[in-house]
Amino acid sequence: MTAVAEREPGTLAVLGRAAGAEWLRLRTVRTTWWCLLAATVAIVGIGIVMAYDADDVYASGELPPAIAAGEFGVLLGQSALLVLALLAVTQEYASGSITPTLQWTPRRGVLLAARVGVPVLAAAVAGVVLALVADVAAWAIADLPLSAGDAADSLGRIAAVLVAGGVLAVGVGLLLRSTAGALATVFLLQLVLPFLLPAFGVGWMAELGELLPGSGAIWTLLGEPDMTATRATALLVGWAGAALAAGGWSLLRRDAG
Repeated sequence: MTAVAEREPGTLAVLGRAAGAEWLRLRTVRTTWWCLLAATVAIVGIGIVMAYDADDVYASGELPPAIAAGEFGVLLGQSALLVLALLAVTQEYASGSITPTLQWTPRRGVLLAARVGVPVLAAAVAGVVLALVADVAAWAIADLPLSAGDAADSLGRIAAVLVAGGVLAVGVGLLLRSTAGALATVFLLQLVLPFLLPAFGVGWMAELGELLPGSGAIWTLLGEPDMTATRATALLVGWAGAALAAGGWSLLRRDAG
């Protein structure tokens, strides 16, 4: 009898299987749905509150656009979406199930692509949809102005912030392999320090705060603090890229333990 050599599956086939496994795991754990619920309450809730408070803005003669509801909502509600992306890569290290995962997908570069792409894309899509719901709610409740062009521009900026933040969270999670440590690091960089450091009124603290990824996100969504679009983009891309490089190195080079 002539032995027939089995062909190894191609990279795209392995990537598809790995992405399918990541998606199955993401949607079958309860933490994903709790994070989405928290994001819904924060993002859509802020949109509704803003709409009901629009009378105060009418009195000043200024009418806020409905897209402000989604942008402010994402600025706060992104925390739940960042947790979603981060837990997708740290839970297996906590449970020890990372070892069989690496055995099932020995091509770590392919696993890295799936492990980054699936949770980041899921978090970004969820955030964009929720922001749109908040915008529509603000438009319907208080008749705030909403145009297709403004909505498309706003949702594009929201998607960019969520993708950059998600990649940052996944990269830090892969590097630290600790849910608590990664959460603390991401929250400080993305949400806490960009707001806290300028509040001290010290020049060098304010300048340091403007170098953090959260400041780039704030500018992209709200136009604050004073910086250029190029600098804001550099902050988002630079921090996300650095975190991905460090986390990717950890997954590719370090042992599972």
